[in-house]
Amino acid sequence: MLPSPPPPQEKLVLVDGSNLLYRAYHAMGNAPLTTSDGRTTQAIFGMINMLKNLLRESGTRYMAVIMDAKGKTFRHEMYPPYKANRPSMPDDLRYQKEYLERIIPALGLAILSVPGVEADDVIGTLAVQGHQQGFFVEIISSDKDLTQLVNDSIHMVDTMTNTRMDVSGVTRQFGVPPDLITDYLALHGDSSDNIPGIYKVGKKTAVKWLDQFGSLDELKANADTLTGKTGENLRNSLPQLDLYLKLVTIDCDVELSVYPEDLAVSEPEPDTLREYFKDLEFRTLLDELGAGSQFGSEQANTHVEKPDRN
Repeated sequence: MLPSPPPPQEKLVLVDGSNLLYRAYHAMGNAPLTTSDGRTTQAIFGMINMLKNLLRESGTRYMAVIMDAKGKTFRHEMYPPYKANRPSMPDDLRYQKEYLERIIPALGLAILSVPGVEADDVIGTLAVQGHQQGFFVEIISSDKDLTQLVNDSIHMVDTMTNTRMDVSGVTRQFGVPPDLITDYLALHGDSSDNIPGIYKVGKKTAVKWLDQFGSLDELKANADTLTGKTGENLRNSLPQLDLYLKLVTIDCDVELSVYPEDLAVSEPEPDTLREYFKDLEFRTLLDELGAGSQFGSEQANTHVEKPDRN
């Protein structure tokens, strides 16, 4: 069971589908799940089960799965080497992602992808909107970049490790609170996104500087007071720091066609799911359908009055 959130209120669950997709893909190691005709299906099977468990355990009536869209983003335009160190998505995973994009709506869940931005930006926009509308927001992910969004009513939950990240959890793990995560990443860099940060400035130095000066802006204003090689490296990198900060900062103002209150869980489509499960040879899921599994339909039977946005 997932750890309990703070006092009960209407919950919005935002699933980092791209993060979960890769984790499900690698979960079975050297024993991938395949169909009799050789198609790899473990990412599909794993994500379906994760989503079913989330619906059952979270008790939410509002949930969406957010995936990265195809193509480059505004960050690539600002910094062409952005994520250039990442390998292309494997063909067998690309096939499974496309299949999931058809299955997830049949489960009764919204799935969102917005060209030109990352899944993180869509999650950030919906999380902030949900927070402003009074939702308690859970972001399902293990992506450290998303910790910058955490506050008293926005938490991160890693369902694979059964852990919840609140403000104190972020501070314990990184040494800085959520509102300094972007400053921390700009200084230290992010190797997974190919953002270099300040040469030879590691996690401890980044935390020490932010603890001493309180923010990246104050650190920059006092860069001349720092001695040693790291101080010299900082001064040499001052022209790049603003770019690094923009690259690691989630855009929470993406123009979307939906609002948090539009993401209510709907009735699943058992006939559609049955066809998919037959094709993919998911016998366990077929048996659950035959036994009358709700696939989240109990959450879809109630609703909350939508707020007036005008």
